[in-house]
Amino acid sequence: MAKTRNAAANKAAKAEAKAARKAASKERRSQLWQAFQIQRKEDKRLLPYMIGAFVLIVAASVALGLFAGGFTTYLMIPLGVVFGALVAFIIFGRRAQKSVYRKAEGQTGAAAWALDNLRGKWRVTPGVAATGHFDAVHRVIGRPGVIFVGEGSATRVKPLLAQEKKRTARLVGDVPIYDIVIGNGDDQVPLAKLERHLNKLPANITVKQMDSLESRLAALGTKIGPAAMPKGPLPTQAKMRGVQRTVRRK
Repeated sequence: MAKTRNAAANKAAKAEAKAARKAASKERRSQLWQAFQIQRKEDKRLLPYMIGAFVLIVAASVALGLFAGGFTTYLMIPLGVVFGALVAFIIFGRRAQKSVYRKAEGQTGAAAWALDNLRGKWRVTPGVAATGHFDAVHRVIGRPGVIFVGEGSATRVKPLLAQEKKRTARLVGDVPIYDIVIGNGDDQVPLAKLERHLNKLPANITVKQMDSLESRLAALGTKIGPAAMPKGPLPTQAKMRGVQRTVRRK
């Protein structure tokens, strides 16, 4: 009897897990379709680029198949369709990503949002320092070492960066410390190129050293705390008096 109950429970659990995966997959497809519809309306070149890439790749595959002859002719057609669809999807993803960064650029909290969406083994601590105007410095720990990323007015951010580098240098020893200011001016990094810029930095420390650094730097804390930072980019003209008062009280 116990075995029967266990078997029934396992079967029910598997069915529930399968239903959850199916629901999650359906939700992802729905979100993807919605994102495509929004991007298609905003980006008039999206469909021509996607369709053009798809047709070009399929045509090239068919031509190659006809040239090779035999069974290859029939093999190249489905391969061309699959590869063409993949390239079209990549084009959609790249253009959608550029559009998102373009909208976020210049908005409060944009750099923190971009850092939070980094791919790879990065340890991000948002808002280690900030001003009442929402100029902020965020700390990133990665294979290059410690990276401080500042957003806001360069004249106000640079002193914050210098102060954080000085505080941190006392704890990290010979570990390299980098500083980045987000923007489109001289010696600044555009928001859309932030991840690429971080990935180009040399690997100076190991993952174990990253863990040790994270523990040591946690003792420094933050000047304002992540809770006071906006959750994602905010419009430049947004009313943020309440949040600014929170920062000043910190």
